[in-house]
Amino acid sequence: MATATSIPVGKAEPKDTKTMYNILFIMSLCHLLNDSLQSVVPAMFPILEKSMGLSFTQLGLIAFSLNMVASVLQPVVGWYTDKRPRPYALPLGLTSSMLGILGLALAPNYWMILISVIFIGFGSAVFHPEGSRVTHMAAGKKRGLAQSIYQVGGNSGQALAPVFTALILVPFGQFGGIWFTIVAFIAVLFLIYIARWYSKRLKAQAGEIKRNKAVKNGLGPHAKSIKTAILLLILLVFARSWYGSAISNFYTFYAIKTYDVTIAHSQVFIFIYLFMGAVGTLLGGPLADRFGRRNMIFLSLIGAAPLTLLLPFVGPTVAYILLALTGLILMSSFSVTVVYAQELIPGKIGTMSGLIVGLAFGMGAIGSVALGALIDLMGIQTTMIAVSVLPIFGLLTLLLPSDQQLKEWSGAELN
Repeated sequence: MATATSIPVGKAEPKDTKTMYNILFIMSLCHLLNDSLQSVVPAMFPILEKSMGLSFTQLGLIAFSLNMVASVLQPVVGWYTDKRPRPYALPLGLTSSMLGILGLALAPNYWMILISVIFIGFGSAVFHPEGSRVTHMAAGKKRGLAQSIYQVGGNSGQALAPVFTALILVPFGQFGGIWFTIVAFIAVLFLIYIARWYSKRLKAQAGEIKRNKAVKNGLGPHAKSIKTAILLLILLVFARSWYGSAISNFYTFYAIKTYDVTIAHSQVFIFIYLFMGAVGTLLGGPLADRFGRRNMIFLSLIGAAPLTLLLPFVGPTVAYILLALTGLILMSSFSVTVVYAQELIPGKIGTMSGLIVGLAFGMGAIGSVALGALIDLMGIQTTMIAVSVLPIFGLLTLLLPSDQQLKEWSGAELN
C-alpha cells in the first residue's frame, strides 16, 4: 500500500490511500437510515390505497413526486458541491427528510402527502451525492468495495419497507409513520460527526482538486466516446430501475391478486427481493475490483434476464426463489455503475454520482407513474410480463469502454 511519502512527484494519485472503514460504516448506516425514510412512502401504498381510496395512478404520482425531486436535484447538488463542497449539507438534508416524514404521518389529504414527499425527496437529493463524495474520500484504493459498503446501507434501508408495512403501518396506519422521525434524528446526529470529518479532510485533500482538474482536461480527445458511454449507462440504469420499480412498488398487488395472500404476507416477497438486492450490492463492488467494472455490469443484467422472464409464470414458492436470485444478481451492479461513471470523469465525483444515482431515482419515478397507468389500463399480470424483458438491455454493456480504456484515458490507476 502506497503512503504519502512513497508517491513520486507528478503522480495523480491521492496522498492518502488508506481505506477509512470507520467512516465507510458510519456512512453506510446513515444511508440505511436515509433510505429507510424513503421506504416509508411506498410501504404506505397499501394503507393509503384503502384509507384514502387512491388509484394506482395516484400512488404512482406520489412515488413520482418523491423520486423525481431527488432525481432532478441530485446531479445539480453534485455539480455545485464539486465546485464548492458543503460538508454540513448532509445533516441539513436529513433535517428536511425528518420534516417530510412528520408531515406524511399527519397528512389529512392527498395534496399534503405530495408536499411531504417532496421534502423527503429534497433531503435525499442532498444526501446521495455528498454521501458518495465522502465515501470516495474514505475509500483509498478500494473504490468498488467502499462504494458497495456505502450503497448496501441504502439497499438495506429499502429492504425494510415491507417490514415497516407488516409491523408498524398495518397495525398503526398512516400515523405510525411518526416513529420514523426518531430514525431521521439519529441520522442527523451521525451526519454532524461526518460533516466535521469531511471539513478536515477537505483541507488535507486541497491539492487533489487541482490534480482532478488536470485529469479532466486530459479527457478532451475522448469526449465523444465518454458522452456515448454516459448515454449507454443511462439506458442501463433505465432498465434496472424500471424493473426494480415494478417489483418494489407493485409486486405486492400482484401477489395479493395472483396468490390470494394478505397485505402483510405480500410484503415477504418484496422483502426477499430487496434484502437479497442489498446482499448483491455488497458483493458487487469487491467482485468488480477483482474482475472488472464493465464485466460486472454486464453479468448482473444478463444473468438476471432468464429469472425475470420466468417469474410471472410460476407459483408462490418458486417466486420466492426467483425474487431472491433476481435481487442478488440484478443489484450487484448498482454500486459498480456509480464507480464506473466516476472513473469516466475522475474530476466530477459528486456530479457523476448524482447523475447515476439520481437517474436511478428518476427512472424509478417515471416508471412508477407509467407502470401505475399501465396496471390501470392493462392489468397487473400483463404489466409484470411486459417489464420482465427489461434486463435484456444489458447487452448494451458490450458497447461500453473497457476498464483498461478508462485507465488509459484518465492516466490513473483503477486499483
